[in-house]
Amino acid sequence: MGFNLILWYHPNLVLAVLLLFSCSFGLFSANDEVGTAQGETFTVSSFSYPETRLRPFDLRYIRVDLPPWFSALSIALKSDVDIDISRIERVPIRTLPIICFRDGSPPLPDALNTSLKDSATSGINGLDVEQCFPMQKNITMKLTNNQISPGVWYIGLFNGIGPTRTQSKMIIRGPSYSFIANISVEACTNSMMRGDFCNSTVYPLSCKSSDLSNALETKVNKSLLENLVTCKSNSEAFCVHEGVPNFFSLDIMNVAEEIIITATNIRFNVTSLNDVSLMCFVRHGAMPSVTSNDYSIDIAKSPLVIHSPLIGRWYISIVPVNLTKTQVSNVRVCYSVESQVLQCPLGKAGPNCIMDSYLLQTFLRRGSTPFESYYLPVGGAPYDSANFPLEPLLKNSSYIGESDSIWTYFLLDIPRGAAGGNIHIQLSSNTKIGYEVYARFGGLPSLDSWDYYYANKTRRSDPSMFFTLYDSSDTKVNFYIMYAREGTWGFGLRHLSSNNDSIKGLNIMSISLERCPKRCSSHGDCKFSFDASGLTSYSFCSCDRNHGGFDCSIEIVTHQGHVRQSIFLIVSNAAAILPAYWALRKKALAEWVLYTSSGISSGLYHACDVGTWCALSYNVLQFMDFWLSFMAVISTFLYLTTIDEVFKRAIHTAVAILTALMAATKATRSSNVMLVIVIGALGLFVGWLIEISTKYRSLSFPTGISFNFSHCFQTIKRWLYNLVKTLLRRYHLAFAFAGFTALAMAAISWTLETSESYWFWHSIWHITIYTSSFFFLCSKANIEDSETTHPADGNYELTHQDSLPRSG
Repeated sequence: MGFNLILWYHPNLVLAVLLLFSCSFGLFSANDEVGTAQGETFTVSSFSYPETRLRPFDLRYIRVDLPPWFSALSIALKSDVDIDISRIERVPIRTLPIICFRDGSPPLPDALNTSLKDSATSGINGLDVEQCFPMQKNITMKLTNNQISPGVWYIGLFNGIGPTRTQSKMIIRGPSYSFIANISVEACTNSMMRGDFCNSTVYPLSCKSSDLSNALETKVNKSLLENLVTCKSNSEAFCVHEGVPNFFSLDIMNVAEEIIITATNIRFNVTSLNDVSLMCFVRHGAMPSVTSNDYSIDIAKSPLVIHSPLIGRWYISIVPVNLTKTQVSNVRVCYSVESQVLQCPLGKAGPNCIMDSYLLQTFLRRGSTPFESYYLPVGGAPYDSANFPLEPLLKNSSYIGESDSIWTYFLLDIPRGAAGGNIHIQLSSNTKIGYEVYARFGGLPSLDSWDYYYANKTRRSDPSMFFTLYDSSDTKVNFYIMYAREGTWGFGLRHLSSNNDSIKGLNIMSISLERCPKRCSSHGDCKFSFDASGLTSYSFCSCDRNHGGFDCSIEIVTHQGHVRQSIFLIVSNAAAILPAYWALRKKALAEWVLYTSSGISSGLYHACDVGTWCALSYNVLQFMDFWLSFMAVISTFLYLTTIDEVFKRAIHTAVAILTALMAATKATRSSNVMLVIVIGALGLFVGWLIEISTKYRSLSFPTGISFNFSHCFQTIKRWLYNLVKTLLRRYHLAFAFAGFTALAMAAISWTLETSESYWFWHSIWHITIYTSSFFFLCSKANIEDSETTHPADGNYELTHQDSLPRSG
């Protein structure tokens, strides 16, 4: 009713609404202002990762691909982690579950210099570098194209970090957690829309080859520049009010020398002209703003020049300011945007394209590990190895100009899926190295723009997990770039002097893509795995017992400590002599073989486990150790029974099969200890039942049901009395109590075992478990002769007397 009244009083309103509705389906003209209505999005990809459990020191990577036109990345993780963020400092870092984010390659948080106090949902903004946060029960976030750039992002989930993460451990115990992840990527339906809500129109600058303009001829050497690309918007002019931004995008597909962004044809829509400022904000990969930008300038005063721009998509925002000084209302400023992309000829780079640039060709290595390769100059002389000399590449044209401004560049490509590899750079000389090495992803490096560099022993990239320097001397440089991003990398050699002796010497360079840095320093094995999506392989070192770190270069256990641990773990098995001796004395040959074999196999297993000597393969020794240990514990319980050997052999056979299955599947789990004790106690109970049913039938209950409760009570009381009397006659309580005490100490030592104190408490376990078996063996009394001999009573004597022959 109310709506009809509005239409009746305002008939023109209907026409206005229809006009606006129809215009919303049309294209915006170049002079229209950007609207603020929320745009539409669609789902590009959506992944649901099933429940995954991370044991102590485990990790898991998740790769997320964000296309250039993406709108937002939504992440939802649920886990069973229950950590109070306010008390995070009390949790040891080796047991702390964390989540990390990194752009371009998998994160490596083992050498974090930052604290882990913030929550992921509050500190995720502005991911320019690797960031890590404590794992929480629920993590839900949405990152827009205003916060992060397109490309490949990696999410890493770790259950404990630090040097011991890669150390090979005798046992792995500690808290584990599971997680479920749902990740989706959305994009704007309209390819020209960007922003948090796809409500900002982005005008792409279309590019085409052109000649140098008059303004550029005075700045650059025309003879050394080719393939000049001029990029303009399809609209000739943009007219906007003060504070209204216009957004533009520019795609750089190849390595370029510089970008020049200019604003032309600046004018007002009124005759009263005033001085105007056109603030230009430029950002690589994401939408720029006043607070988030890579470059900013008043483009109305001078053009913006970006030297050595990165490959990818650049976003440009132009905002008019200072228009309100005029008295005229509805003032608009009109301007056009133009950019020139200057590219050097093939084989040239640097300012005015006077430096040499070489494209490196990939040569794959033959082997089982993926993506291992080395790089050599394209079209150069054949090389016998991954090393190539620099002298043939350093032409005379490279030495024109100041000595500190001479560069030689190399370009290489890291293939898709190889972000888990490491770039290895080596530089050596027979005299003295006269170069500084700079590396940059997506473009050519310079003194102002670089990702990693090495100048000398004191001047190099800040020590981090992703830049690892191994050799640094006057004649040799050797460093790695860890987990290099996939795409184009630029390396620059800065010549320190054109007249030093290094030019006359022989300089050798090597660039390769390797799986593990320094081959795990000869203290471990290089292994590789894949992320959750299976699209990226990453390498890691599995270090020995004494070393840790991502390259096994950190000594966790000293040589003296290694000797001490080896002696404790191996010699402590000598405690098996005690039960073996008693079993041999009692002529229990089966138990004697078990105890002797268990002690020997355990000593051999631990000798191999600590890296001393391996008599057989590690898996065989581990199986024998656990299986014989299980059998020795259960045989101790069975020894305490006095059943016939026929029944003992049957129980032994069943137990051998069961313990063999336990030793072959998850032998090291803690529950096996309790399970073995339960099986042994059950075997003892079954042996008692068999013995009672065969020898002590008089102790059984009557088959008939008696309603005389007094008689039943007396029967039960007499039965229990006889049972206790039999047990007291069968076992020595002092030895039995000592056996239970030693068994309790063994259980306590088992629970106290950790990765750091394993060598001590497991040695105590060896001593106490064998000692408990010895006491249990000693607790069994030798009463077989007395039980088999019938008691002398009057009836027996009478029968004996009556059996004598009588005379007469």
